[in-house]
Amino acid sequence: MDTSTPRVATDRDGRIATNETDRLIASDKVEGTAVYNRKGEHLGSVYNFMVDKVSGQAAYAVMSFGGFLGIGQSYHPLPWKMLTYDTGMSGYVVDIDAARLKGAPTYSDAEQPWSDPAYGRRIYDYYGIGYPY
Repeated sequence: MDTSTPRVATDRDGRIATNETDRLIASDKVEGTAVYNRKGEHLGSVYNFMVDKVSGQAAYAVMSFGGFLGIGQSYHPLPWKMLTYDTGMSGYVVDIDAARLKGAPTYSDAEQPWSDPAYGRRIYDYYGIGYPY
């Protein structure tokens, strides 16, 4: 395979896409992307993601789960490194089942959990991943 010329992403009309390359994607294209488990079950979708200001790396994908028309929706932060993009599914895949996700750290629109410094540690502990911060 020739790696000297980078691939260029194009839109449906063949125009060069300005918000995606073969390695990078704009945040607005990540938001709303489906999240599945390894069995192919749809778990939710990416609501947004949290970026570490110091390292510039994505720290969490906040997945929206449940609700109807935005009412009663809950948010489940997942450590970013848990997600793998699957081009065949056009979505992210995580190695977790729906029952485990239901017991995971979550919050609603009325809550502001990120102001608690221990909240991130609880998320990483729940998924058995070493807390990097």
